[in-house]
Amino acid sequence: QVQLVESGGGSVPAGGSLRLSCAASGRTDTTNCMGWFRQVPGKEREGVANIDTLQDITYLADSVKGRFNISYDNAKRTVYLQMNNLKPEDTAMYYCATGWVRRSTTCLASLADFGDRGQGTQITVSS
Repeated sequence: QVQLVESGGGSVPAGGSLRLSCAASGRTDTTNCMGWFRQVPGKEREGVANIDTLQDITYLADSVKGRFNISYDNAKRTVYLQMNNLKPEDTAMYYCATGWVRRSTTCLASLADFGDRGQGTQITVSS
C-alpha cells in the first residue's frame, strides 16, 4: 500500500497559477503510474495528468494541454502538478493517485480507479 499526502491548492482568479504536490511513501515499488484526477459534484471523474514513474513518460488530458505540466522527483517520490492560466472550469476537487498499469497509455484513465489516493485538495477558480 502507498500513502499519499497532497499539498497546495486554494482559490485563484482566472488566469492565475497554482502548484500541487503529492508525496508518496510506503510500497512505491509496486506502482508505475502516478498522477491527478479531478471531480466536480454531479460530473464524472476526469484524469488530468499522469506520469509513468519508471519511464518518465507524461500524459495530459486535452482539456489542460498547454496549461498544466506534471513532473516527478524520484528522490523525493513526489509528483508535482503545475497549473497555469487556470480557468473557472478547472474548479474541482483534485486527487493524487497511484497504481500499476501494464501500459503507460492506460494510466490517465486508470487514476480514478486506484485505491491508493490522497485526501483531495480543492481548487477554485473565479471568473
